[in-house]
Amino acid sequence: MKNKLKVNLWSSSTLGFIILYSIFLIVPLILLLSDSFIDSNTGQLTLANFQRFFGKKYYYSTLYNSFKVTVLVTFIAVALGTVLAYFFARFKIRGAKTLRILIILSSMSAPFVGAYSWILLLGRNGIITRFFGNLLGITMPDIYGFRGILLVLSLQLYPLIFLYVSGAFSNVDNSLLEASENLGCSGVKRFYKVIIPLILPTVLAGALLVFMRCFSDFGTPMLIGEGYRTFPITIYDAYMSELGGNNGFAASIAIIAIIVTLVIFLVQKRISEKHSFTMNSINKIRPKKIYGIQNVLVHLYSYILITLSIAPQVYVIYTSFKKVNGTVFTSGYSLESYVMAFSRMGSAIRNTIVIPLVSLFFVLVFAIFIAYLVVRRRSKITAIIDSVSMVPYIVPGIVVGIALANAFSNPPIVLTGSMTIMVIALIIRRLPYTIRSSVATLRLIPITVEEAARSLGASNFKTFWKITIPMMSAGIIAGAILSWITMISELSSAILLYTGKTRTLTVEVYTQVLRGNYGVAAALATILAVLTTLSLVIFNKFNKGRDLSL
Repeated sequence: MKNKLKVNLWSSSTLGFIILYSIFLIVPLILLLSDSFIDSNTGQLTLANFQRFFGKKYYYSTLYNSFKVTVLVTFIAVALGTVLAYFFARFKIRGAKTLRILIILSSMSAPFVGAYSWILLLGRNGIITRFFGNLLGITMPDIYGFRGILLVLSLQLYPLIFLYVSGAFSNVDNSLLEASENLGCSGVKRFYKVIIPLILPTVLAGALLVFMRCFSDFGTPMLIGEGYRTFPITIYDAYMSELGGNNGFAASIAIIAIIVTLVIFLVQKRISEKHSFTMNSINKIRPKKIYGIQNVLVHLYSYILITLSIAPQVYVIYTSFKKVNGTVFTSGYSLESYVMAFSRMGSAIRNTIVIPLVSLFFVLVFAIFIAYLVVRRRSKITAIIDSVSMVPYIVPGIVVGIALANAFSNPPIVLTGSMTIMVIALIIRRLPYTIRSSVATLRLIPITVEEAARSLGASNFKTFWKITIPMMSAGIIAGAILSWITMISELSSAILLYTGKTRTLTVEVYTQVLRGNYGVAAALATILAVLTTLSLVIFNKFNKGRDLSL
């Protein structure tokens, strides 16, 4: 009986995850697909919903707009982030540790907060706009529309490339660079001929993440896009306008979004597999001191880029202490914005802590068990669980929100409007990242350690609990904190699922900006920034001061 219990522990875990994924991910997506092909009036199969989208330029042009923005942002982010990572790996830069922290902070904030920040700086009444207009008579470029979205998302997402490529450079053997230099290949030529091919798989992985984040971003184009409509906005508008009636059109657009992201994911995977290889670094790259014009250019590039990334957020923090009249900041300082934020929106602050914490608990438990099943109990079924767990990685957050809202708004399970559905959405959205972190950590742990424990009489579960989990703890905690940071800045799914009782900081900041309450929005954005910074401090402690890379 005892042996059966040992065997059934992992079998029951596998069955449990299959059931949970089926209920909260597979079934909602299948229902979404079904809704897209059904005429709600007649109940008959139809292609009318898709014909409506592709039959009107007003709708299908948003898909082109999103591709245009996303492709350009991805190229710009890859260029900026790769060059910056190369400079940090190869050259000694003054204040490198501080600069790295600023890069991480700029990448971890919600993108729409960056959009709001640039409105304060370069909006029609922005401080930079007024300075150049009133004092110098120069009309600054309009921050709204395509150019504004491109600026905000490029500066927001290049740090992801920086973090990915920084990790890749730690695995590059410096002997290869020295050999290329001895053969007459140096400088820019070496960068393109030697370095780029060596880190290409990592660059492609980072580019995919940037593409997915940019393509599914809702807040930035909603705040500063004005007439430039993107695909996520079309999905949101279609769902909100059809709420309570025929939701087939919204479902059809969501399915199109899934198909687009799935195709991009498969293409990236194919290219990565084609260029993948393993590399052991014996002689790691060490930063060297440089002089002259090269030193000046490297520092100028690094300082200007990082300043542009972090300055808007710093200015938001500054304005949160200014006296304000609607959208106009007046002279003098005050804590009035914070008083209003805590007195009227204290529940949003509380929800931003409680909902992600509950979600994080389940993410940790699920990630640990799934990682163990995938690595140590490999089978066709666990391979399916591993593949299904990656589905939310390629499905835009706003689509996850629509799928959950549709699936759980009617009996037998009604969750819409509850905190539970917010928690489920965060678990689904962030579980893949913690699973990947846990799997990577577990693969580094020799199985002989567990075999030794079992040979000394420890049960499978006791070995897992007493040996495996403690050895995985560093990777688990690192993944958990990074998941937490993305949870507290989540907007795409939350904007569709929240109610008055489950509003979060991101939803509240977004709402207050739209209402023109810039002071309160700045105070709430600052509180969100403080939570993010504290999380990174904790991460740094558990990461034992090592640089963060992805």
